[in-house]
Amino acid sequence: MRAPFEMRDGDALGRIGELTVPRAGRTVETPALLPVINPNIRTVSPARLEAEFGAEILITNAYIIRGTDDLRERALDEGLHEMLEFSGAIVTDSGSFQLAEYGDIDVTTREILEFQHAIGSDVATPVDVPTPPDATRETAESDLETTEQALADAEAVDTGEMLVNAPVQGSTHLDLREAAARHADGTDLDVFPVGAVVPLMNEYRYADVVDVVAAAKRGLGADRPVHLFGAGHPMMFALAVAMGCDLFDSAAYAIYARDDRYLTVRGTRHLGDVDYFPCECPICTSRSPDDLRAEPDGERERLLAEHNLHVSFGEMRRIKDAIREGNLLELVETRARGHPTMLDGYRALLDHARQIERADPASKGSFFYCSAESARRPEVVRHHDRLDRLDAPETLLLTEGNAPTGDRFDAAWRLLPPFGPVPRALSETYPFTAELPDRLDRAAHEAAARGVASLADANPDTDVTVAHDGWPDSALALLPASVTVEPLGARPDGDDE
Repeated sequence: MRAPFEMRDGDALGRIGELTVPRAGRTVETPALLPVINPNIRTVSPARLEAEFGAEILITNAYIIRGTDDLRERALDEGLHEMLEFSGAIVTDSGSFQLAEYGDIDVTTREILEFQHAIGSDVATPVDVPTPPDATRETAESDLETTEQALADAEAVDTGEMLVNAPVQGSTHLDLREAAARHADGTDLDVFPVGAVVPLMNEYRYADVVDVVAAAKRGLGADRPVHLFGAGHPMMFALAVAMGCDLFDSAAYAIYARDDRYLTVRGTRHLGDVDYFPCECPICTSRSPDDLRAEPDGERERLLAEHNLHVSFGEMRRIKDAIREGNLLELVETRARGHPTMLDGYRALLDHARQIERADPASKGSFFYCSAESARRPEVVRHHDRLDRLDAPETLLLTEGNAPTGDRFDAAWRLLPPFGPVPRALSETYPFTAELPDRLDRAAHEAAARGVASLADANPDTDVTVAHDGWPDSALALLPASVTVEPLGARPDGDDE
């Protein structure tokens, strides 16, 4: 079957959506965080995840359950929902992670899907091959053949109302990722995880993660729910959502707590290095770092895991609010300033501005110019691409000041960095109501100059004059030779006062 996925709000490639999970009788709001439940270790119980943290969906490992006698018998006898005491949707993994780690597993796609169905999974996973980053093309292509066969095997299994994942692999070969996504999209499977990105995230290669996700998105239909497998750190949620990911599974909340690591949206800190808790969650407001360090090991681990969950779920709510308000990219930029490799990721996102622009809403609340990166946003790209739609008169003044008196020009338009030429009739529409700093950087002026060049190229018979307010030479050099340039220190009609 094909999972119904409906988008409610969008910003960049991010969306608030509704994923219907028929077997669970639930509709899960996305973007959604799926806490990972280790069948053998429950740091925070699923019942508490649901009641106290608002988890609508979680993920556990069917391969581990199948290979552990008592867990297997309980799951077959009680069903996953009863065994885990969780009434929301449950996703199960197939053993592909173990395959990547240990090189072999003793189960086929048909066997593991039938087992997942028997224990009451709501979203199951076939046995794909997670090809690691930087693998040779030959290896990636060979592994993709195996994964595509797994998807075909999955289609042949009668899974009833149980949804089935169609993982997208291809290593860091972006054309293979796109082709794999297109192949997965052509199946009748339901959810589309982008796999084998955990090694990239462990090495802080966020720019590569963005490129991999962008390639997968190019191969998938716009209404396909995308799961970023293994993306559990809150510092990168906003970036990944802006690239179009909808589901995130997090084992980090528990694994990091085991090592006394404290998650924040800016990164990870060791509890021993924390003097003040920069957080308003119940764990951090009810005790000091010294109090938490003094707790017995098991209790400290549980409390840290709960803090990590509060931060992670809180960031998801913050992202949804940003999507609803139309300022998701401002949130991404804020997060990007927290770590140099996150800034690499944001810059990589902007490399895909044209891909993002096709989904980005044409109207939002307000455009905030926050840095040189803002000059590369999809809104700027869209305006430059559409300048050839504007009818320019024979003589046109583009000015950063007021419209001149007299009739030297047929029309005077705003010259608004980073957008460039803006007809005054559009001045009060998004994004031309942009909030700009008084001290604009070189990138804003250069982007505006490229906009002027686009307009001039599209209207070769128009006599264009640019009246600028102290533009840098690098921006002026981008203006075509046909454009007349006048500083605002001189009157637009050419007479100095």
